[in-house]
Amino acid sequence: MLIAADKFKGSLTAVQVAERVTAGLQRVAPHVEVESLPVADGGDGTVDAAVAAGFERREVRVAGPLGDEVTAAFALRGDTAVVEMAEASGLQRLPAGAFAPLTSSTYGSGELLRAALDAGARSIVFGVGGSATTDGGAGMLAALGARFLDEDGEPVPPGGGSLRELATADLSGLDPRLASVDLVLASDVDNPLTGPKGAPAVYGPQKGASPDDVAVLDAGLAHFAAVLEKAIGSKAAEYAVAPGAGAAGGIGYGALVGLGASFRPGIEVMLDVLGFAPALERATLVITGEGSLDEQTLHGKAPAGVAAVARAAGKEVIAVCGRLALPPEALGRAGIRRAYALTELEPDVARCIAEAGPILEDVGERIGRDFLM
Repeated sequence: MLIAADKFKGSLTAVQVAERVTAGLQRVAPHVEVESLPVADGGDGTVDAAVAAGFERREVRVAGPLGDEVTAAFALRGDTAVVEMAEASGLQRLPAGAFAPLTSSTYGSGELLRAALDAGARSIVFGVGGSATTDGGAGMLAALGARFLDEDGEPVPPGGGSLRELATADLSGLDPRLASVDLVLASDVDNPLTGPKGAPAVYGPQKGASPDDVAVLDAGLAHFAAVLEKAIGSKAAEYAVAPGAGAAGGIGYGALVGLGASFRPGIEVMLDVLGFAPALERATLVITGEGSLDEQTLHGKAPAGVAAVARAAGKEVIAVCGRLALPPEALGRAGIRRAYALTELEPDVARCIAEAGPILEDVGERIGRDFLM
């Protein structure tokens, strides 16, 4: 049996999910062989999943989204690094209840990438998601050597709200090592940079942006792309409408236009990096899951990716979750035979979040009785 689940956000890490389900299974089948492969789709938890799969955890001090120094981690195995932008520039790096949609910066994410280069990485999986930022990756590029100046020749201040002050962009100083690195942008988001489906309109409100802030950020990112087009040519405009450009407040755009990144769905990349295929070959049953199984799950989230690959290999898939908001027919189309939700055992959602571990063990026991007895 293979447990390949994502985290239950706010309750359990992906590693803890696997541990709790295993404990429940072994209550009814003590000798069952269970293999654990925690997964992630490029968002927060991606580095933890890589470390659980055998990568080495490396920690560095970088700038957080507001410029204060934070300790961020990336994962390294050989010359392959897994870098998670949320480690440096994620919402979890903001003070509790505080948002800074106009001023938060991805500078620390650039420092994290530079640390991976310093560690010898020649292949980088750059997982983006859970960001506090909407600066188009300008901060990240500045940390890697780009220059973004206003009309007075001074660096524009951090954050997407300042991009409207941008007069000139110079990418010639970017770290030369980037030219020889295979950098993959791993994301479950395929939005363009701007417009009704762009980063500010769709994801800005989650980061505390008011309607006026969204308008400022959208105009700033459009201006950013226009200035870059003057600096490097038409590809800057082409990348602005490319899938993934709007990922993580537009850091996808910065990675595409400045770092030579290629875009792939995050769960596909991570399954490759984590060694899912050989683990799947050894499995007779696959258990996947995440905190909430809902419509978003079907659009590139980890459980849908796991189920798709497992179904193609002829393996049966079941899911665990905190909350289930998908009908059986939608689960079936996704390749999931059955889903077990914590709320089936404990209707109080607050208690499910607070006591997710013990309840998930009970779910594991139920799965064991249904599938192993």
